[in-house]
Amino acid sequence: MVQRNMTAMRIVIVDENAGRASIIEEGLSQLPGGEVFVLTERRALMQSIQEIEPDIVLIDLGNPSRDVLEEYFTVSRALARPIAMFVDESDDDAIAASIDAGVSAYVVNGLASHRIKSVLDLAVRRFEAFSRLQSDLAEARGKLAERDMVDKAKRIIMDSKGVSEPEAYSELRRKAMSSSKRIAQIAEAVVTAHELLGEN
Repeated sequence: MVQRNMTAMRIVIVDENAGRASIIEEGLSQLPGGEVFVLTERRALMQSIQEIEPDIVLIDLGNPSRDVLEEYFTVSRALARPIAMFVDESDDDAIAASIDAGVSAYVVNGLASHRIKSVLDLAVRRFEAFSRLQSDLAEARGKLAERDMVDKAKRIIMDSKGVSEPEAYSELRRKAMSSSKRIAQIAEAVVTAHELLGEN
């Protein structure tokens, strides 16, 4: 997640063309206090970016070949950072691939210094929104997995002790309270013990 103030960001510009990179740098001059790093080499790019630990990465590719584009998409997938990518022209497949690769802003034929700040803002906002969605999804999946575990544990207790579902749940709850653990943790222990004993 991007934590720094927008005016104090560490920004990496990736561009093999120094002239084009200067256009982005000019646009970033509206953000006083930020640190800007320009990388012009594709070799060891991932390592270079990780050493800088940027808040956002701006990649300008001009008119890349499909192989070059895919190479940068691979970098995008590996970075948990907002990424804005500039290309001169594109097609539907490349745009779809950029979304799959986690690119926050994919800008076609829009490299102009006065647009850089708004693109940067957009990339950060989209990245944060996507991160929230991922977090919410992970939480929902976790709760669903916990519910499944509790249901399994209840069935095990019901079968082994001949009790009703409410009674099985009450037993899980009592054990959780007496051991200061969550019911899901007790349920997992019950299921694990059952599986270890081979009582399937």
